[in-house]
Amino acid sequence: MLTNPIPQIYKVLPPPRSELDDVLAFVYMGNTAPTPEDFARTPLLVRRNKVANALNWLKLNHREYEDLEISNENLMTYPEYGVPVAVDFRKTDGDSNKLATEMSLNDNEIEEGSEDGPCPFTVHGLTGEEYSTLSPKAMKAMALRHLQAGGKVLGIGHEGSPLSMYDHPEAYPNMF
Repeated sequence: MLTNPIPQIYKVLPPPRSELDDVLAFVYMGNTAPTPEDFARTPLLVRRNKVANALNWLKLNHREYEDLEISNENLMTYPEYGVPVAVDFRKTDGDSNKLATEMSLNDNEIEEGSEDGPCPFTVHGLTGEEYSTLSPKAMKAMALRHLQAGGKVLGIGHEGSPLSMYDHPEAYPNMF
């Protein structure tokens, strides 16, 4: 097992808001721009005091984070309540919020989503199930297509020497 250098990446939390756009995208699709009521139904709202409380709890209760530096300067750039990243609005044609290029032959619904209650949260990217069946050549082609389309990348390496999985209490947090 090779460790990922998570402690080196996250010495200071929360990260500056300017860096969030590099790893998180919020794309709103529809025939009109999102309203404050629409945003209230999304899972990406951030409350600055809740973030501060969560970070303080993590620092006090998880020994891997006891040397974490909590940046009040970065924290103050987060909204008291709102979306912490830029919102990319993609206008769709007609009354549908679907893109024609993403619809299947049997897709007869006009809209994807919900009228009330929480909005579905969709993560776009490759998961283990998706790329476990791809050949290395197909994965490289997919990555190149993503980069050529202006997609963002976060690269996290690992240590050079493996850790023992036996009698090693820090092994589990370091795996991720």
